[in-house]
Amino acid sequence: MQVIENIKDLSIIIKEFKTEKKTIGFVPTMGFLHDGHISLIKRARLVSDIVVVSIFVNPTQFGPKEDFNAYPRDIKRDTQLCIDAGIDILFMPSVSGMYPEGYLTYINVEKITDMLCGASRPGHFKAVATVVAKLFNIVKPDKAFFGQKDYQQTVIIKRMAADLNMDIDIDVLPTVREPDGLAMSSRNSYLNEEERKAAICLYRSLMKAEEMIKNGEKTTSVIISAMREIIESERLAKIDYINIRDAETLEEIEAIDRKVVIALAVWIGKARLIDNIVI
Repeated sequence: MQVIENIKDLSIIIKEFKTEKKTIGFVPTMGFLHDGHISLIKRARLVSDIVVVSIFVNPTQFGPKEDFNAYPRDIKRDTQLCIDAGIDILFMPSVSGMYPEGYLTYINVEKITDMLCGASRPGHFKAVATVVAKLFNIVKPDKAFFGQKDYQQTVIIKRMAADLNMDIDIDVLPTVREPDGLAMSSRNSYLNEEERKAAICLYRSLMKAEEMIKNGEKTTSVIISAMREIIESERLAKIDYINIRDAETLEEIEAIDRKVVIALAVWIGKARLIDNIVI
C-alpha cells in the first residue's frame, strides 16, 4: 500500500494506471474507519483493479458551531485497517493542498440540498459536493462507493455526477449496523454509555415505521407520529427531523404509493445521529 499526501504525486500514479487500462475503485472517507467503511472497501476490492481510499476531514462542510476540531481522528489505526483490507493507495491530502490560498470555486446542487440535513446545516452539501468533485477529479475513479446511511448525500452525489457528465458509477451499499441496530458512524464515539443505550431509539422508530407500512399504513403523518413517540420517550433524545420522501427525488409525499426513504436526524447528547431505511 502506498500512502500519498501530495495531489500531483497521486495524479502521476493515476495517469499510469489509466495508461495500463486498470479500473479504479474509490472510497472517499473522513477517517476514523469502522466496519461500514470496510464494507465499501471490500466491495471496491472485488470489482476494481486498483482501490484508492481517501481520508480528509473537510473543514468547509462543518458549520461554525459544529465539531470539526473535535471530529474523531486516528490515522495510525486507519492506516492499519487499510493495509489489512488490501487497498492500493491511501490518499491523505492536506487542507492547504485541497483549498490553496485564493480558492473560490464551489459546486451547488439545487433544491435537494435545502431539505432534511440541508435545512439544519446550511451550506453543508455545497461543501460536500465540492470536495467530492475535487476528489473525483484527482483520483479519476471508474467507480465510487458510498454508504446508504448518508442517504441524502448519495442522492446529491448521483445528481451531481449525472448533471456534470462525470463518467463515474456511484455504488451505494447498505448501512452496516451494530448488533442492536444502531447505524455505524464515526460520531458514535461521542456517546457515553447512557447515550449509547438511548441512541437505539432511532433504529427502533425506523423498525416501527417498517412494521406499520407492512401492515398497510400509507399515511406518512401517521407513521411519523408513531416514530416521534418512540424517540421522544427517550429523555436524552432531541429530534432534528423525521421525514418520509420519494426515494429518487426526495420529494415530500403525503401517502406511500412508491419507493420511499424514511429518514431522521436526532441529537443524542452532543452527537447528531442520522439513519434511514428504504421501502
